[in-house]
Amino acid sequence: MERSWNDHQPIYRQLRDRVAAMILDRTLSEGELLPSVRQVATDYRINPLTVMRAYQELSDEGLVDKRRGIGMYVTHGAAALLLQRERDSFLKEQWPEILKTIRRLGLSVRDLPDDGENG
Repeated sequence: MERSWNDHQPIYRQLRDRVAAMILDRTLSEGELLPSVRQVATDYRINPLTVMRAYQELSDEGLVDKRRGIGMYVTHGAAALLLQRERDSFLKEQWPEILKTIRRLGLSVRDLPDDGENG
């Protein structure tokens, strides 16, 4: 996980997003124990309350489950849930702007790279 933070968003939200990305990328597997609040706070030099808030958001979203005295685990189905949310968000928020740009530039489907490369 990246150790730097930006000033555009609260640190707890950035941490929440990073953990979510790790779940989506399968770096954190379903059923896997998250690092402890204390460990994350020490490793990233942030307040434990910040870590707790990020973990609480993940829990509120149903992505992690708290097991008293043991820790937080990635819930089963978390990756699928995140993937669906990310897709919905992309289609509602980002795609309309991308489509406007494509149309404004007069591009067609044939002009778009299909493999992520420029050519």
